[in-house]
Amino acid sequence: MLNIAEQLDAILPTALSGRVTQTVGTTVSAVGFPAPVGAIAEIKRDRGQLLRAQVIGFRDSSTILYPLGNSSGVRRGNRVRLARTSRWLRVGNELLGRVLDAEGNAVDGTPAPALRNRAPFDRRPPHPCRRPPIDAPLATGIRAIDGLLTCGRGQRMGIFAASGVGKSVLLGMMARFSSAEVIVIGLIGERGREVGEFLRRDLGPEGLTRSVVVVATSDEPAMLRVNAAATATAIAEYFRDQGKDVLLLVDSLTRVALAQREIGLAAGEPPTTRGYPPSVFAALPKLVERAGQAELGSITAFYNVLVEADDPNEPISDAVRGLLDGHVWLSRTLASRGHYPAIDVLESLSRVMPTVTNEEHRQAAAMVRELLATQRDHEDMISVGAYQPGTNLTVDRAVQMQEAIHDYLTQTADKPSEPNEARDKLLALRARAEQPQDQETE
Repeated sequence: MLNIAEQLDAILPTALSGRVTQTVGTTVSAVGFPAPVGAIAEIKRDRGQLLRAQVIGFRDSSTILYPLGNSSGVRRGNRVRLARTSRWLRVGNELLGRVLDAEGNAVDGTPAPALRNRAPFDRRPPHPCRRPPIDAPLATGIRAIDGLLTCGRGQRMGIFAASGVGKSVLLGMMARFSSAEVIVIGLIGERGREVGEFLRRDLGPEGLTRSVVVVATSDEPAMLRVNAAATATAIAEYFRDQGKDVLLLVDSLTRVALAQREIGLAAGEPPTTRGYPPSVFAALPKLVERAGQAELGSITAFYNVLVEADDPNEPISDAVRGLLDGHVWLSRTLASRGHYPAIDVLESLSRVMPTVTNEEHRQAAAMVRELLATQRDHEDMISVGAYQPGTNLTVDRAVQMQEAIHDYLTQTADKPSEPNEARDKLLALRARAEQPQDQETE
């Protein structure tokens, strides 16, 4: 948290001011205004209306501003004044159960909470040499994840999927069923209709009670969409510093990258891979590295990643996969079969699972993976009747266990799975698969 001197430095206005010279696309240029990058300015439009904007760069003698609202009414000669050079957020336990905008203001229609504490908007990640090891599991309430992709407290995971395969439902299940003490949810670039549906249907009153939801819809300026992800992360850091285990859910990291692309191109950056400027690939690790295990508490983060054209190797997916500690792949094929959650276990991975589970658990998970892989490899032969039972013992076992494994991996959205249940059922699957074939038949 910020001390008093830092708070005063951040909020006291200065006499620095300039004038608008031109607008290009979504940016405004001002002269005589040498404010630092990241500073917040106010543009005084005609009739005294103020438009907040953020400094994103410089070009020759001009300072480039990105408006945080509708820029209509801005004209050449409008006065620009520096509001503050650094940013902070009002935070406190009173945020639980509230819906906020990208700047931390309540937007749920109820009175603003009285918040005494302040937290910095941008923070450096915990020092890598002082991060405690991830050595305890975090229950998500989703059996397929807790059993086969076990997550640790402080782990960062990606949920990779195309549109329409159940990402929001999966996040809602985690928010309701997770063992984390506090849930912070960032809904970035969502349609306005989907925000209301997520709050009422997927999250529900039970999940909202211990959650803080930060919203920036698709119609808001790109800068606010980027800031919303940082706001959600800063709020999660505040609760982590109170010694709590926090679950951070961001939907979606791809839309954060798209918003950063808009800002970078508007600032004059050259486009590189598929039109993404370098600042996108510099901003992503700065954001995700802020999550993780700390000395007092932890932030376990799940980032939704929209996969363009079902291509797991498109630029954002490929970059994010290398930054995280594992990934959950949602399959459109499984979703079309009514298999929910549509987690493709064979394409998913938790890099910390070996350190938060025992040997017996890992062997059972490996057995299920082997049977799933065998079933997939011989699926065509089995479906057309070309495979003869008795030819391969592993294939026979995969066929016999197919229904039991399917029941284990599927789960209704309203029924949580306990961690012990997920492990015990997994061990039972292994014991059943290892029975002699004649005993299985009997």
